[in-house]
Amino acid sequence: MKLTTTALTLLFLAVAAFAQAPAPQTGQTIRVEPNASKGFSYPYFLYIPTAKEGESATRTLFVMPNNTGKPIDDLAEHEKSAKGKLVQAIFILNKLDMPILVPVFPRPEKEWKIYTHALDRDTLSTELTDYKRLDLHLAAMIGDAQERLAVQKSPVGKKVFVYGFSASGMFANRFAFLHPDLVKAAVIGSPGGWPIAPVSKFKGTKLRYPLGISDVKELTGSKIDLDVLREVPFFFFLGAEDENDSLVFRDGYEQEDEELALPLLGMKRVDRWPVSESLYKEAKLDATFKLYEGEGHRPSRKMIEDMIEFLAKHKY
Repeated sequence: MKLTTTALTLLFLAVAAFAQAPAPQTGQTIRVEPNASKGFSYPYFLYIPTAKEGESATRTLFVMPNNTGKPIDDLAEHEKSAKGKLVQAIFILNKLDMPILVPVFPRPEKEWKIYTHALDRDTLSTELTDYKRLDLHLAAMIGDAQERLAVQKSPVGKKVFVYGFSASGMFANRFAFLHPDLVKAAVIGSPGGWPIAPVSKFKGTKLRYPLGISDVKELTGSKIDLDVLREVPFFFFLGAEDENDSLVFRDGYEQEDEELALPLLGMKRVDRWPVSESLYKEAKLDATFKLYEGEGHRPSRKMIEDMIEFLAKHKY
């Protein structure tokens, strides 16, 4: 999948958007080692804001899947990227005063079709244990982080915010579908060529994962719990000039998915946007879709501001 967003660009945007914001509060960042016995075989970073004197409100953990932008076999490179994204998130989310979790998941070069950072179909179906079901690893990390935060006297609620942009937006979107019981609200920016649809069929045509949910039970052993998913508020955003379309790249989707989706859902991603919105509405999901005119494949200042407003509304 073609990616144009860089860590430097995001950091510049964050600084531009919040140049007048107060300096980030003090806190500590820890690197948590992998713990296979607890269900996660990769490290993660956890930012713990300093508890305010007399504060009693329970915070919400903010979870941001990592996205390096390209396949790299060296996990150290993914870790470096994840740590950089955490630094950006600490600055951007300063006003919301939330702990932040960023996993360090791999994205292999040799097995490049396994788009781990997007939680693609291959990540659910592969027999390679290093890359299989990374959503379960993230769920375990969340549980571990909640325990650590309780010990630090900075407790968080049982449900988390999930956020992602581009590939990590795809991961966050799909994670929320697979684990709606863990998600308090989700912010999904530019999720590839198509947000996963909360339906099994569209116009009589089956939509398999990740186009839709027709075969999720076959892949994971469990159906999507739409009743619980309807309790999760979603905020989707996309730049009207964003041409980064994962449907036409073989790491994002298989050929048969592209051949089915383009004539059925729309040839361009901006054409598919209202189709996706209508499917979420028909499924009675709490989802807001917003298209930003003149914006391409990057989170703009306005997008960031709207994201923060959305999260603040659902913080408590």
